Amino acid sequence: MPSILALDQGTTGSTALVIHQEGKVLGRGYREFGQHFPRPGWVEHDPEEIFRVTLEAARDAIAQAGEVPVGLGITNQRETIVLWERATGRPVAPAIVWQDRRTAERCRALKAEGLEPMIQARTGLVLDPYFSATKLEYLLQDPQLRQRAGRGDLAAGTIDSWLIARLTGGRVHVTDHTNASRTLLYDLGTRDWADDLLRLFQVPREVLPRVVASSGVQGEADPAHLGTALPIAGMAGDQQAALFGQGCVREGLAKNTYGTGAFLLAYTGQQRPRSENGLLLTAACGPRGEPAYALEGSIFIAGAAIQWLRDGLGLIVKAAETDALARSVEDTAGVYFVPAFAGLGSPHWEAEARGTIVGLTRGTTRAHLVRSALDAMAFSTVDLLGAMVADAGLEVSALRVDGGAAANDWLMQRQADLLGVAVERPDNVETTALGAAGLAGLALGVWGSVEEFLVGRTFRRFDPLLPGAERLAEREQWRRAVHATLAWARYRG
Repeated sequence: MPSILALDQGTTGSTALVIHQEGKVLGRGYREFGQHFPRPGWVEHDPEEIFRVTLEAARDAIAQAGEVPVGLGITNQRETIVLWERATGRPVAPAIVWQDRRTAERCRALKAEGLEPMIQARTGLVLDPYFSATKLEYLLQDPQLRQRAGRGDLAAGTIDSWLIARLTGGRVHVTDHTNASRTLLYDLGTRDWADDLLRLFQVPREVLPRVVASSGVQGEADPAHLGTALPIAGMAGDQQAALFGQGCVREGLAKNTYGTGAFLLAYTGQQRPRSENGLLLTAACGPRGEPAYALEGSIFIAGAAIQWLRDGLGLIVKAAETDALARSVEDTAGVYFVPAFAGLGSPHWEAEARGTIVGLTRGTTRAHLVRSALDAMAFSTVDLLGAMVADAGLEVSALRVDGGAAANDWLMQRQADLLGVAVERPDNVETTALGAAGLAGLALGVWGSVEEFLVGRTFRRFDPLLPGAERLAEREQWRRAVHATLAWARYRG
């Protein structure tokens, strides 16, 4: 029976899974790569390192599986932009990561010109350094590079485009609708690059990839990379892949992914609701991988706060310790941690916000700080789901969850308690990779339908236990902490 190789290229590492037709993971590989912070607020990756570690993870997964997959699907960190030479495949600059804030001033200037309503109506997005357009504009500010881009000598794209270009020896330069919709250059209505937005951000159309379907054969990986020629048959941004992998292909179904950041998406089908509460409208994948829409809320820092406690402060040795530490204290002793290291995303969209810890006393311990970091993920998700209910009138009976932090039982129970809604965690929380595999497998006939792909999924359910009055009181304290963060960002004296 056939299997699919899924490449999940994330913000801090690359995961590869070989997934059997019956849904079993036959092989797994994982590699971390470097994070570079050349200036405060700047975040960069080495594109060559990303490609290298992704190949290493893929080779490990195939070797462990002991069989050759019939094709591959790719899912990726979104908004991160790479610029490279078409002829050589050599990057001309480091990749600018989605967390990077260097273009905050440019975004403020565009807002001051009154352009945000038009841009939001066209793209579903707000003007924020998070998205790719101002990053690419920054890379092309060198007149020589812009001229080369206009001649077609250079190619640009998000990480999916970069990986496919390298896997195919430069023959294929594509992206899919879900990744294109995260650039501020893609019109959700026409489902193509928007010429007026290209002019606004000074991006030549010649440098951009062709926009293709999320499910469908778009090229073939050279045998030198993975030992055999594999058709590349599925591609989607990580959050849309996770939405598909969770089976959220009916209106009103929602999922939250707890990774480096956290991202809550609710599938809206062919409906394009306009948010009045700081949410984004984004492209998603329908039941056959066809273009559809979803509402999205973005939390820039989630699991990255735990990494900071580990690597920056040395409070823990490994992330798995957080469960026991959180249980070791009754509460946070009044400590609230708003980890706005890269600004605040939905629903506040404040690029100048920075991490804030309030309520510290001499009695504060590392356990209180760890618990407050986990709490921040849960409270932020409450804010997003509340905004979605207000915008789209969703009735969410249960929230599906995935990502690394979803394995933390304490956090999942805490999430259910603060939401007042049940949380459902699948048996395999790596649904981002599963979604990429599903999109590829549908194109290659491994699965005949999304229902066939989802057969056999099981979930663990966490029901809310916290009394309603306590839930509301805790939410109010969290709002106080967020207001303190916003006040620090906006106060200029």
